[in-house]
Amino acid sequence: MTGGTSGAGLLAGILLSAVLAGCSGGGGQSKEPPLETLSAQQIYDRGEYTLEEENDPTKAIRYFTEVERLYPYSDWARRALIMQAFTYHKSKEYEDARQAAQRFLDYYPGDEDAAYAKYLLALSYYDQIDEVGRDQGLTFQALQALREVIEEYPDSEYARSAILKFDLAFDHLAAKEMEIGRYYLKRGNYAASINRFRTVVQDFQTTTHTAEALHRLVEAYLALGLTNEAQTAGAILGYNYQSSPFYQDSYKLLTSRGLEPKAAGDSWLAGVYRQTVKGEWL
Repeated sequence: MTGGTSGAGLLAGILLSAVLAGCSGGGGQSKEPPLETLSAQQIYDRGEYTLEEENDPTKAIRYFTEVERLYPYSDWARRALIMQAFTYHKSKEYEDARQAAQRFLDYYPGDEDAAYAKYLLALSYYDQIDEVGRDQGLTFQALQALREVIEEYPDSEYARSAILKFDLAFDHLAAKEMEIGRYYLKRGNYAASINRFRTVVQDFQTTTHTAEALHRLVEAYLALGLTNEAQTAGAILGYNYQSSPFYQDSYKLLTSRGLEPKAAGDSWLAGVYRQTVKGEWL
């Protein structure tokens, strides 16, 4: 009898739990009320919690989007929009991040978060920059967007970071020119390689690739028998990067042929040399 009573009690407990679960929507968790019944702040807070504590950006985006839809003229809608841009970027949905950031800038151009929206827009390009061998279209777009952050919000906390990333993206473009130039140089297409190295020297002279570009110019011009240009490239290299291993290589290459690093002739490099000596090049 005692065992039967215990079994009946256990069965009753199971039935009661099932009833309670059914009333609560299953799983022992209360069903979320319709978002239309919540305030803008309540929906926004759910979005932040979902993003930070549950790490569910897709669900968080839904909350932030609903804030904007249900309360379009509220301050919470403004905050939700910038959070949409942030969340999309965090999820690496860069095109959506750009669209959300641009909408923020269109709606709230004078807002204190406008600088951050512009920075997020720039980051959405910058973080997509691929390896050196890929297409560089995004790098140009990143440079343009980063420049806008620097020029439009020079006193913001994002300007310094934008400057650093701008320099890295600029260096990335120079690396691309160098890669193509080396490719042509190795295959004996000296004229094509010279064009690439010249671009680095003239347009990317503040990057880390300038010393190598000058050395490769020495190699290419010597291969073509253009000794004046080769000597001038070596002279520029020695003037600006005397401690560089590339200068040591160029010096050995020139002297092995009875030449020396010095300005000679009247090529485009001679003009660069004159500017360098006057301190106007760097």
